[in-house]
Amino acid sequence: MKFLRKLLLWLVLAPVAVILAMQLYFAAQIWWWIDHNPGSTSFMDRQLSILREKDPNARLQHKWVPYSRISGHLKRAIIAAEDSNFSEHEGIDWDAMQKAYEKNLKKGKVVAGGSTITQQLAKNLFLSGERSYLRKGQEIVITYMLEYMMDKERIFEIYLNVVEWGVGVFGAEAAAQHYYGLSAAQLSPAQAARLAVMLPRPRFYDKNRGSAYLGRRTELILRRMGAAELP
Repeated sequence: MKFLRKLLLWLVLAPVAVILAMQLYFAAQIWWWIDHNPGSTSFMDRQLSILREKDPNARLQHKWVPYSRISGHLKRAIIAAEDSNFSEHEGIDWDAMQKAYEKNLKKGKVVAGGSTITQQLAKNLFLSGERSYLRKGQEIVITYMLEYMMDKERIFEIYLNVVEWGVGVFGAEAAAQHYYGLSAAQLSPAQAARLAVMLPRPRFYDKNRGSAYLGRRTELILRRMGAAELP
């Protein structure tokens, strides 16, 4: 009987210990990235593995640039397109999530996410692409860690440098070079708006650059950019 109690206790405590160890690992990584730049992310590593299944010599297009060397037009465009309340919320925009849930319920499928920039960064840095409540819960925990340990500008700087922008294309500098042959600092308002609109489906728009939706949405984001508040 005593053995069974110990076994049950071990079965309960072991998963708890593993979960706590994972949270400590995430927290330590985030603490390190406060003043050190991530060389890669979980999402980048996964995409590189997929590319190398077809081409063993495949490499990602990625170059880190500091926040000051990224066009203000691009920063405003992304906030206008992805997270208009970025400077105000504490990592989670619960109103946006509720609206996304209601929209998905109405459509009968997932058509909106409601994720903030910080949530997207949490997922890209550490998590897999699977859709589950467990993964979403972990995403929320990491999101609050990021918001607690970093200021908004640092969160946005990392996001701008690691977000996917096409097939094997990551970060603002690589995206500007890939699509326009320019540096991230040289992007015009229209170019920046177009890049921002690509973010939800970057690999699709990389291959379908003449998409009519891409053009219409770009015009809308251009109109919204003036009201976007930068961190």
